[in-house]
Amino acid sequence: MNESEIKCGNATDIKEYQHYIYAIIYSVILVPGLISNVLALWVFHVYVKETKKAVIFMINLAIADLLQVLSLPLRIYYYLNKSWPFGHALCMFCFYLKYVNMYASIYFLACISVRRCLLIIYPLRYNAMKRWRDRGWCAVGWFIVCIGCLPFPLLRKVDSPMQEICFSELPMVSLSMASGVTLVTMAEIAGFLLPLGLVLTCTWLTAASLREKNCILQDAGEKRKALKMVLSCACVFLVCFMPYHITFPLDFLAKSKNVSCTFRNAVLRSHPITLCLASFNSCLDPVMYYFTTDEFKRRLSRPELPESFHLHRRISCTMTEVTALQSEQKDEIL
Repeated sequence: MNESEIKCGNATDIKEYQHYIYAIIYSVILVPGLISNVLALWVFHVYVKETKKAVIFMINLAIADLLQVLSLPLRIYYYLNKSWPFGHALCMFCFYLKYVNMYASIYFLACISVRRCLLIIYPLRYNAMKRWRDRGWCAVGWFIVCIGCLPFPLLRKVDSPMQEICFSELPMVSLSMASGVTLVTMAEIAGFLLPLGLVLTCTWLTAASLREKNCILQDAGEKRKALKMVLSCACVFLVCFMPYHITFPLDFLAKSKNVSCTFRNAVLRSHPITLCLASFNSCLDPVMYYFTTDEFKRRLSRPELPESFHLHRRISCTMTEVTALQSEQKDEIL
């Protein structure tokens, strides 16, 4: 317990509140996140041979989301039972996986936006782009994210390998204020502000391309689809990741020594909500796939069902007409 916790004297209440928030929201995310991302990977696997328009990036985004969802049962267990019996190594892995998922999702959303924007602005150059280049960017992204997220678990210290606390409740190693501010600033700029700038720039360029006078009808349709995609990426950024990256530096300040109890309590109560919102992207991303990707929507649609429904309806109507005609003829005979 640090000095600010002793001064404010409500560490237990804050901890119980955070456990309650995490347990409830992670439980809500678990089932739809698991089903939708498994379904997304199945759909994209079927269409991987005709990969185009950033489907490779969507596959990797779905993998990142699924990895996070698979770690949620252990998190839910911990927050409901207030103990971690699974060992320090698994605790650190789940803790690390949370941030790998978040920043991998940010990276792949930015890649999807850039790829769709380039396909619209330079169609001749980027339509011929080889699939291995997209896979290369994915490999680079995973490497950078995995290396960049290492400080999150490495800055936590362990008093005993059998201790029952886990995740952000683990005490941090001693850091000077300058070192802490430097790390937080690097995470904010490289992990969020730079990708957000790319996504917003791609949204603006794609929207501007729709206003070109030489835009033919088919080209305009493709540009509208691309705009829908990059707008969806921007919305996921703003809804899921922006709140967290606002409270992230505030959380660092709230846990320092010289802060007021009102500020500290407000941040410690809002930060868990924004962290859960960052996990909610694992449910929003599959929704984005469905409404912005032809391959996804085409695979999930079953045109034969509506057709059979209409056929059944026509047969029923015909049979009704025949029955009515037979009844009329019978009445005439009588």
